[in-house]
Order: sequence, then C-alpha cells, then structure tokens
Amino acid sequence: MKAVLALLAPAMASAVSLKSLLGESEISKEMYKSGQVHEAIMSYKMGEWEKRRVQGAYNSTQYLMALPQPVKCVNGLAVAKQGDPLQTYRCRGLDLQDFKTHAELGSRTGSGSSSWGWTSPEGREFGAIGQADGTAFIEISKDGRVTYLGRLPQQSVTSQWREIRTVKNYFVIGSEAQNHGVQIFDARKLLTVNPATPKTFSTTSDISLFNGLPVGRTHNIVSFEEKNFAVAVGANPRTDKCKSGLIFIDLSNPARPTSPGCAPGDGYVHDAQCLVYRGPDTRYTGRDVCYGYNEDTLTIYDVTNKAAATIISRTSYTGAAYTHQGSVLDPNNQQFLLLDDEYDEEDGVQPAADGYPVTYVWDIRSLTAPKQTGIYKSSVRSIDHNQYVYNGLSFQSNYGAGLRVLDVSSVPRDPTGKGIREVAFFDIFPDDDTQPGGGAVAFTGTWSHYAGFPSGNILINTIERGVYIVKNPSVTGQMKGEFA
Repeated sequence: MKAVLALLAPAMASAVSLKSLLGESEISKEMYKSGQVHEAIMSYKMGEWEKRRVQGAYNSTQYLMALPQPVKCVNGLAVAKQGDPLQTYRCRGLDLQDFKTHAELGSRTGSGSSSWGWTSPEGREFGAIGQADGTAFIEISKDGRVTYLGRLPQQSVTSQWREIRTVKNYFVIGSEAQNHGVQIFDARKLLTVNPATPKTFSTTSDISLFNGLPVGRTHNIVSFEEKNFAVAVGANPRTDKCKSGLIFIDLSNPARPTSPGCAPGDGYVHDAQCLVYRGPDTRYTGRDVCYGYNEDTLTIYDVTNKAAATIISRTSYTGAAYTHQGSVLDPNNQQFLLLDDEYDEEDGVQPAADGYPVTYVWDIRSLTAPKQTGIYKSSVRSIDHNQYVYNGLSFQSNYGAGLRVLDVSSVPRDPTGKGIREVAFFDIFPDDDTQPGGGAVAFTGTWSHYAGFPSGNILINTIERGVYIVKNPSVTGQMKGEFA
C-alpha cells in the first residue's frame, strides 16, 4: 500500500497557473512570443516527471512483464492483475489486447512519448514507440498482440520529447535533443526482421537524416503526406530566420531530404495539420493549407509556395492558455476542426477552471474568419494532450484519464458541441482514479496514441509504463461515429 500511495502523491499536486510559473501578475503576448511561457511549461513538466521518477513510477518491474492473454472490459473494469489497483483499469467499450513495458521494448530510461503506426501494403500493422532514448518498433497482430522487433536509438542525447509521424512508407522522427536532426526511417525494413533476434538499427546506415534545423532540435513533426512533405515545427531558437515556425522537408527523395523554405510569419508553431484544401471556401480550393496551433491562437496558413507562405488568419479564443494541437473533422470537407489547449486546466481559466478537459469546436468554413462555436467537456478531471479524428470519432490522449473516444460526427449539424458524446474509453493510469472528479490535473499517463489501423487496433503510448493495445470487441475494423 505504501508503494501505491507513493505513486499517487505526485498526481495529487495542485494545479499551477501560468502567472505562478512565470512569477508575473499578468501574462502578455510578448511572453508567448519570446518563448517564456513554453519554456516555463516544459520546465514544470520535467520537474514533475523527475519527482515521479524518484518515486519509482518508471520502474517497469512493478507491472506485468507479459500479459498472458487479452483482458475484457467487464462491468467497467479491465483487471490485468487480480488484487492490484495499479493494474485494474477503468474502461468502456474497449478491451485490453496486450501491454508491453518500455523495458520490454528495449528502453533503458523507461519513459515514453509519441507514437504512430504504419500498415504495410500486405496489411501487416506496425507501431513506432517514442521513448527518451530512441524509438521502439513493434508488430501488432490482427488480434492485438505485440511483438517487439527492435529499435532505432536517439541521434544525439536523450530527450523526453520524441515525435513520430509517417509519410508514405517512412517513419519521420524528431526530438527536442540538440543536434538530433530529423530521422527518416524506411518502415519496410521491419518486414524482414526476425523477432527472435530484435534488431538495433544504425543511426547512420539505416536512416537518412535531415540536418536543416537551426540547432538540430524540433518540438514536433507534422505529416503532409499527400504532397510528400514532413514539417518540423517548434524548432528553436525563435531568433532563427524561421522563427520556430513551419519548416518544410521535401521527402520526394527520402534518401536526400531537402527544404524549400519555411513559414516564420506567426512565430512559434507548436503543432499543425497540413492538407490540400477541400472545403467550402472556394478561394483556397486545391491550395496547400496548414492549420497551426500556435500557443495562443489558431493560425491558418497558405503554404502552396513553401518559400513564401502567407497567413490567412490568426484567431484566439476565450480560455486560451496554451494552444496545443487539433484536428480537422473531415480532410475531404474542411468545415470544422477540434482544438485542444494543454494548459487551460492547469491555469484554471474558464471554461476549464474546474479541471475537466475542454475540446474547442471551430467553424472553419471561412478560412479568413474562423469562429470558435462551442465546447465539449470531458467527464473525468485531467489534461487533454493529443487528438486525432477518424470516421467521425475523436480519439484523445488525455494524460491520466487515458484514451477517450468522442463521437463528434454531430458537429456539422450542431457546431455548439452539445451533440458530442463519449462512446468509449480506456483509462491507462489508475493511480489517480480515487481523486475528486475521477482523476488529477497532472502531466501523467498517456502522451499519444494511434487509431488508424484498419484492424481497429488502437495503440496507446504512456509516459511511465509502456504500450497498450486496445480494441472495441463489438466492431470489425475501425469504429465509426453515428453520422459518419
């Protein structure tokens, strides 16, 4: 019981406002522009993670080192280990197919971050798991069982921030580590790996490397797959000519990545979604458009000319504390998007002052005049981090509240968000379940997930524990929203 309480203690910490973090009575636009806000949040996160490391949260031996068989969600619980509250998971509509600790996936640090997936032309499903000391590769069977294949080490030093996306058959990997660059790894190399002898891939001969970042670090990677581009965002320093904005990486020849230019116009970009525009604003039909999540605004760019991108609009909203990430509902009909703010719950600002994560609904039918039209509030206290929309469903990694699945297919009919409903969830972080509101406002639990596999398998990567595979047992293939 003492061990359980020790793990719970950091999650009980009170929320910390931006004013407290920065020691200021007011937060100005300049504090965002200069990087003070982001640096303070990153420093705060690292401090909280270090506390948990000292508490033993990253010690993989306390978790099942092999899940003997899938665990069904029964009466709202998936019990992986009888009698262990830290391996008893709250759930609805999702079974636990498999789990592997970060140690089982080759990590020495035991800490995770981003993740993504790739499906081979033959239909085999693979995952790339971001860890502080590199990227682990797994194959996921159709019934959700995990096989570890090997890893690609970090390019320089370790970093908790490792982001992964795919462009066609390539995993594109960036990190906040200085001198790391962007690793470009051909996922087809995984097809012939013998799992009996997991392979450590070379950081020289097994990848190509984009070295065009100012100091080799980037906060995030964006896939613009239709145009064979990756985009590095948040590449410090902000004083560089690209201002930590969108840095375009041409992958038409993945062996020799180049950059045609960048978009510095609105400074630091935390995350983005770049698409060929298909939607009602006919002024931009067929143009290359990026939806930027820029710390305190939704900023929309025309990036058709990668050497001379322009800003279409820049819009803030009530509750903006740290505009983090978002997703267009339908890339083939770009009318609405969902936006998440990573610090509004911590900052205690409305409408997230009570600590229940807020999803902001936006009407983007006019790219020059987007409007925030509504919200959805989650049912469990936590912080929302990353969300991706598939088939009218928003899959959200909400830190300690785990993976939440929202049916957002009603939004085109009701942009207020009142028709949004939660249809499934799997809470991968039981440590805080007894807290008021069912969870804690803390940077613990799941960082990211990938829900794009045709089989319906969903990969969830976590900071402290490892990788979970969950699946809706009632659905063949991917889940779909009611109106999708």
